[in-house]
Formats: sequence, structure tokens, C-alpha cells
Amino acid sequence: MEYTTLAKYIKEMRRQYNLTQANSSKKAVVGLRFVRELEQGKQTLCLDKVNQILNLCGTEVGPVPIPKE
Repeated sequence: MEYTTLAKYIKEMRRQYNLTQANSSKKAVVGLRFVRELEQGKQTLCLDKVNQILNLCGTEVGPVPIPKE
């Protein structure tokens, strides 16, 4: 299974939907600085704001089971 960082996923999806960081921030009603920090991989973020951005692409953050080996 291939894992993608949240920052990379957000950036790829934003580009796929032809959105700039500024467009994304306006549509998701979050600050431009937040979008930039999110795409740069900031470690501490408010999940509600992350979900506002992810909702633009029809996704959201949620619990994912960790496979046991």
C-alpha cells in the first residue's frame, strides 16, 4: 500500500481541481496562510480546517485502521 503525506495529497488534489492556494482558501473559508502551511507539511493543524480544504475534493480526515503485522 502506498502512503501519501497529507500535504502532498492536498497539493495534488488542488491542482487536479485547477485551484490556486488563494482560490482554495476562499472556497473553504480558511486563511491563505493556513493553506500554505498545510501544503508545507506543518505538524500542528486544526482538523476542522483541514477538513474544510479536503471537502473541496470530496474527502475528509478520519480514523484509518493500522494493519497489524
